[in-house]
Amino acid sequence: MIRIGLYSEDRTLQPVLSSALGREFEMFLESDEAEMEQLANGGDCDVLILDLNSNYGDQRQRIEFSKTLIAAQTPIVVMADDSLRAQAMELVADGAYGYCRKPPSIRDLKTMLLRAREHSAMKQKLQKAEQKLEGEISCDKMIGSSPQMRQVYQLVESVTNLNASVLVTGESGTGKELIARAIHNLGSRASKPFVAVSCGAIPETLIESELFGHEKGAFTGTVGAREGFFEQAGDGTIFLDEIGELSLYTQVKLLRVLQQREFSRLGSNRLIPLRARLIFATHQDLGEMVAQGRFRQDLYYRINVMRIDSPSLQEHPEDIPQIANHFLRHYSKMYQKPTREIDPGAMSTLQSYAWPGNVRELENVIQRAIIVSKGPSLRPEDLPLNVREESVVDISDYQPSGSFELRLRDYKIKLANTAVRDNNGNKTLAARSLCISRAYLHRLIRLGKPGGMYEEDGRVVETA
Repeated sequence: MIRIGLYSEDRTLQPVLSSALGREFEMFLESDEAEMEQLANGGDCDVLILDLNSNYGDQRQRIEFSKTLIAAQTPIVVMADDSLRAQAMELVADGAYGYCRKPPSIRDLKTMLLRAREHSAMKQKLQKAEQKLEGEISCDKMIGSSPQMRQVYQLVESVTNLNASVLVTGESGTGKELIARAIHNLGSRASKPFVAVSCGAIPETLIESELFGHEKGAFTGTVGAREGFFEQAGDGTIFLDEIGELSLYTQVKLLRVLQQREFSRLGSNRLIPLRARLIFATHQDLGEMVAQGRFRQDLYYRINVMRIDSPSLQEHPEDIPQIANHFLRHYSKMYQKPTREIDPGAMSTLQSYAWPGNVRELENVIQRAIIVSKGPSLRPEDLPLNVREESVVDISDYQPSGSFELRLRDYKIKLANTAVRDNNGNKTLAARSLCISRAYLHRLIRLGKPGGMYEEDGRVVETA
């Protein structure tokens, strides 16, 4: 039995349609906006029919109310006579499943209702499958199924129940703290405290007191005794972010604590055992800092027992759709917006952008786009101008030189970028116009950016 909700002020329409559609369909008539909205959001109906023709009230207000119903999960079929066809098509463009002329062809209406229900059922199954897949391939709250992310998951799982120090490296915005939290949450310390400390955010004069605590009167301005972060962590985990920001003096203090597995508060001789597990993170090259004398070599070896590299978003662009959809669901719910999906053109733009700010920048872009979006889909025009402008690389002024292979490569890159421009940023259409795969088109575009790699005479060469 397919349950149909009919929004109409014509009370003769419901019995006529019910009789014509047959026993396979059960139809409910509603003319009150509040009742219809509850019916649309309650999941009691498989499909809604909106009758735009009305002899009562403001017609434009009726259409605006219809747009609010489109935001519900229930698929909508718009019914209108020829005088309101343009308004009906406007609703279809805003997300309604389809348009049916009034009076309807019963055969066409039945086909549309069946297809609308099938479309909705398939969409719900796909969402559930994506959520299940996301749970299977993610590690705690990290998202991604690329080989780079799978390697991170494997390393995280291998160290969760070990007491060895872990150093997490990677660019800013790649999720180093998420990796640290995953190590904590998936291990035997999950029920214990997780204390995150940003070393670069604490003044040098206070860092020792913040880490180890102090007694009353330890220095000018102390009112009472205070536990430091190491003491607060107890049997849990302490995460020292941006460890490269510590001064050499504090590095000596930290090294002694790691070696002795004990510390004392400022102004006290009482030794406190260090029971917490330590995880460190940095976006800097600590090896280079050691060579420059800015980071102690003995401390570097002490914290770099197990190293996990957090990949930049440019290293695993195939994860962008999954990560972007995760932020889409989160912020659509937070801001109570009807945005439920990312338009293919917008997704293509997201995948082509370089993302210097990594996942943190992607989250910011999706959050902003949802705020300015007005329909059920996030479209290219909702994205910031810099993302749209930089998604296609302009090499029209580049003059090819070098070997035949290099000239041929540059010509292919120029063809790829021209095709993307001609198709308004839609890479699927661009690839189709060139009779190449979309994946190959993406490789050509990335190849045209500085740092792209190609092979010449058996050698791997980097573009300027």
